[in-house]
Formats: sequence, structure tokens, C-alpha cells
Amino acid sequence: MTLVVEIRESVVIAWTALKANKLRAGLTTLGIVIGIVTVTLMGTAIAGLNTAFNKSIAGIGADVLFIERFSWMTGEQEWLASRNRREITLQNARDVERSATMAGAVSVETQGNGTVSYEKKKARGVWVVGNSEQSALVRGLGLTSGRWLSASDVAGGRPVCVLGAYLAERFFPYGGALGSRVKLNEGVFEVVGVIDKQGQFFTGFNFDNQIVIPITRFTSDFTRWPDLTIQVKVRDVSQMGEAKEELRGIMRKLRRVPPEKSDDFAINQQDALLEFFNKIGGTMAIVGLFITGLSLFVGGIGIMNIMFVSVAERTKEIGVRKAIGAKRRTILIQFLVEAASITLFAGLLGLAISWPLTFVIDRFLAASMPWWLVGIALLVSIATGIVSGFLPAWRAARMDPVEALRAD
Repeated sequence: MTLVVEIRESVVIAWTALKANKLRAGLTTLGIVIGIVTVTLMGTAIAGLNTAFNKSIAGIGADVLFIERFSWMTGEQEWLASRNRREITLQNARDVERSATMAGAVSVETQGNGTVSYEKKKARGVWVVGNSEQSALVRGLGLTSGRWLSASDVAGGRPVCVLGAYLAERFFPYGGALGSRVKLNEGVFEVVGVIDKQGQFFTGFNFDNQIVIPITRFTSDFTRWPDLTIQVKVRDVSQMGEAKEELRGIMRKLRRVPPEKSDDFAINQQDALLEFFNKIGGTMAIVGLFITGLSLFVGGIGIMNIMFVSVAERTKEIGVRKAIGAKRRTILIQFLVEAASITLFAGLLGLAISWPLTFVIDRFLAASMPWWLVGIALLVSIATGIVSGFLPAWRAARMDPVEALRAD
């Protein structure tokens, strides 16, 4: 008898035995079902987070450096030590633009919150951004209509603005935004452009709910001492390290930092956020694997117990099969297939539960259940059955046929 025939016959016998003990097999699979639901939902959530985060982080730009007062990834002690740093100034930004040889474009940015209104419509909690003429290039923004802030707009602090897609659709659903005047807090601004739709950050922050005004207007209308960020778009992304060192030298010179003193500013880049997010994702994966492993372990113990019971109940059947010529390998395969069949059923049930839950996750994250995750879940299910069922199957295969036939 070939191995293929033995496996085929073992499958038939296994499914016959399972149909005869539906309730017992079903209860035994609970631990495996919980494990598979956990691993698939965790994998789906992590994949969704990765997709959403990478999409959002792409908007920051891999070739952009951010000169700010504080580092993005800083501990409490470091933050306390650096909280008294001097502000980044507009003059710093202008000097960096003149001196940085490796910069393709330099912009400055600050932000706050405000209320925007047009006629009887009002939007509260709007992201108000103070920008300069090169900010669209540095931020990678496209315009649906109109233009970006000009150098003369910024130099003169003109009351002009560029609207995010959400505000433009809310206030001007039928078009006609350009040339209209909207009210930002107590000031009136002329709309000169509309930004392309950007969507939300993975935390739910809406990039389209923004209004951009000249940085000089921001400092006059909101605060004279804003917390500024200088954004530098590097000419060659392969020279990010060199560009960062050049900017560090320029800023130390501009701010007259003595050689023995540490920087009183930070130069941030996208990599810091990616590294931080990967740590979070790794922690989530470890927690998920622990819960999954625990569920599979408990489920595996249940499978092993039920297989020992099954072997004991079918001792005569094993004796008869051996008496008519069944090999040890045949008996071993029979019970391994039966154990794997139970856990495969559990895996399919777990996937049937987690599949609709994926659509719930998709409402908050760009989540989907990839085919490779389904394959891994099923393979893990089958492997759990084989490992858990090996000892009972080995015991069945080693039975003496004479003693087996004598069993009551």
C-alpha cells in the first residue's frame, strides 16, 4: 500500500470518527479556534497599521529634515533638560536657506488651531498652518486649483490662505472657492488655492481640515513667538547624513553654541518615526504571539487528551487492522490525520469568525486579511494537530495486536 493510499484511507476514517463524535470534537477545538482568531486578527491589525502608517509617513518625505527645538523621540529626562532651549526663529530659517549648499528647498512652518467660517457655515478645531513660499514643494503638496503662497505674500504678511480639501468641499460644495473671503478667528482671508485631498493620518488626524496662511501673517495674528520648524528638502536623498551634519554646523554657528556645549536644537527625520513605530509593532506582535501560543498550547493539550481517549475506545479496531496486515506506519498516519483534521476544522472555524471582524477593523485602519496570513493560520492549525496527536498515534501504532484484540 502506497503512502498516498494510506493517507487517503486515513482521511476517510478520520472524518468518519469525527462525525461520530461531533460534540466532543467541537468542544476540543475551542482553544485552537481562539488561537487562530487571535493570530489572524493580530496579523490583520498589524498589517493595517503598517499600511496606514506608511501611507501617512510618506507625506512627511524621506528626503526632508526638520530643524526644531525638540527631538521627536525623546524621554522625559531629555525633554526636561531641553525645555528651556531658545526658539527657532524666522531669521534662522532665512540664514539656513542662504547657507545650506545641500538643500533643494527650505521652508518654515508653525501651527495652531482656529475657527474658520464662511457666511453661515463654521468649522471649529481647524488645523491652522503658517507656511512660506517653498512649503508646498517641501511638504509634497499638490493643488486642485489656484496657487500656493508667493514670496510677496509671505514678505508682506498678506491676508491670503490656501484651504484643505475638506474645508473647500464644506464651504464651497459647488466650487467657487478662489477669490472668496473666509474668516479665520477674527481675521478675513482671501482664498488663493485649494490643496489636493490628502486623507487622514493613521491616528485619525484629518490633513484635509487645514488652512494655510503666510508665516508672517501667523506671527502677527496668532503669536509673535511661535514654535517654528525649519523644513529642509535635501537635493540628494543618498546624502541625508552629510546634509544633516551641514545643517548642524550651520545652526550651531547661527545660534552661537560653544564647542563644549551640546546642540540647543534637534534635527529630526522620518527614520525616527519609523523606528519608533516598528518597536510598537514588534511589541504588539510579541503580545499577540504569546496569547496565540497560550491558546494553542491549551488547545493542543485538549487534542492530545481526546486522541488518547479515541485510541483507548478503538483498541479492538486497531487490533483488527493490525491482524489483517496494517503496518505501524498506517496506524500512526491514521491517528495523526485524525488529529490534524480536528485542528484543521478548528482553523477554518477560526478564520470564519475572524473574516467578518476584519471588516470592522477596516473601518478604522486600512486592514485586510492577506492570503499568506490565511495560509499560515491553516498550517499552524495542522501543525498543532500533528504535534498534539503524535504521542497518542505513536501509542496506537506500538500496540500488540493480540493484546488489542483481547481488550473489552
